[in-house]
Amino acid sequence: MPSQHPAEIGYGHVVESYVTRTYGGLPRYLVLNGGRFLGPRWWHTTRFTRHLLNDAAAVTDEELEALLGYEWRSRLTAAWLIGVDRRERFRARIGDLLLTSEVCYSGSAYCFTLARFGTHADAEILTAYLDHYLPCTDLHYDQPAALGALLRLDALLGTHHADRFTEPDGLWDEWVKGVGRLGYPSHIPADQRRWTDLQCEFANGWRRL
Repeated sequence: MPSQHPAEIGYGHVVESYVTRTYGGLPRYLVLNGGRFLGPRWWHTTRFTRHLLNDAAAVTDEELEALLGYEWRSRLTAAWLIGVDRRERFRARIGDLLLTSEVCYSGSAYCFTLARFGTHADAEILTAYLDHYLPCTDLHYDQPAALGALLRLDALLGTHHADRFTEPDGLWDEWVKGVGRLGYPSHIPADQRRWTDLQCEFANGWRRL
């Protein structure tokens, strides 16, 4: 789908309001993408998190749609806002964006959102993504984030969707070998699961305040 600047549909304020607001000299989208706020030593974590929670509650569905229709920074930020507030009505939209993989970086945020929703429907979307992209051993997209999210959902739901991907010499191992030949590092499933857990537990913990 074509990218459209939010200003073209009357939402020109959303990028500055939600995406590029700065913390310690870094724009929000960059902090979200790098995960700096998940560490205990970043001085701006409390301020960053409270603003994120407030914006996740206040942003309108129309503003979110405007962000999701633009470029990767806006889509990444919108996905985090949707996930933090658990707006499950965006499930299909997030799933479509993940599966089409039009832009870089934002896919990991879609995976966080689906993990945060935490239902069988979300596991099915992640499974469909891995079915489609793991056989593409020359593409390093968001396969690690998707597997981490699916492993978390399997643990929460008592399911085993990820088993057939992670069996020895299965799709996951073949994909890791393929992208390894392109210079990408190995990805260990347990590490991907821990990263997803860290993101979701961060959101869960702050939501209880």
